[in-house]
Amino acid sequence: MQNILRIATVIMTCLAVGYLSSIVTQENIPTWYANINKPSFNPPNWIFAPVWTTLYVLMGYAGGRIWNKIGINEAAVKKAFLFFLIQLALNALWSFLFFGLHNFMLASIEIIVLWLMIYETMLQFKKIDKVAAYLLIPYIIWVSFATLLTFSIWNLN
Repeated sequence: MQNILRIATVIMTCLAVGYLSSIVTQENIPTWYANINKPSFNPPNWIFAPVWTTLYVLMGYAGGRIWNKIGINEAAVKKAFLFFLIQLALNALWSFLFFGLHNFMLASIEIIVLWLMIYETMLQFKKIDKVAAYLLIPYIIWVSFATLLTFSIWNLN
């Protein structure tokens, strides 16, 4: 039961971070975001909510799997979970920089740091639970795309 509660706690935390990030995003979509230049490969707005919800659930499940290994290797789990929390905070920060401050340059720099933290999180997770690391693959792929999109928007504006 404790294992399920840990997984559920991390999933809910990730979804809560996503929800809080979406507040600044949603209020800017119909106004500011609608009026900036975007590349031809910019996805339709409706796709972001289901993609991010799925990614937050996968991320949370992966993090919960790692937390459940705390009794096996506490030091490694704490280190991996620290990277996990850092990347989660950076994930939220990007929305604030891009949609809140409308700062393409800072958002572009920050998303590179986010990508690096996701990658490091995957490496740390892989030492503990390979499945948890693999669960982050869709996330790093999406953030890779988001990096290209962020830089393209910066370039166009």
